[in-house]
Amino acid sequence: MLKQVIVVREDLDLPLGKVASQVAHASLEAALQAGKTRDEWRDAGAKKIVVKCGDDTTLRELKDRCVELGLPCYLVRDAGHTVVEPGTLTALGVGPGSENRVNRVTGGLESV
Repeated sequence: MLKQVIVVREDLDLPLGKVASQVAHASLEAALQAGKTRDEWRDAGAKKIVVKCGDDTTLRELKDRCVELGLPCYLVRDAGHTVVEPGTLTALGVGPGSENRVNRVTGGLESV
């Protein structure tokens, strides 16, 4: 089974609308990197889960783990037009990829 996980920083205490936009950016951009897997994932229902992490250091570590495993990923750096400073890391899209591989990166994180 294929899935995608989007990781959002909880330490930023973002308004719900801002969280939604960051999740959308992360999901879309990571999916665009998935090639043929993206089509299989979409055909299977495009399973997505949103989880949280504590800070930008954790987001960077998770991204590095994705790269090690060859998973498509996208680290969102906010433009800074609204709530956070320009360049602030807000979210990470992981996958789509096999549930097993995605869980190796995000399995220990709590759902939003």
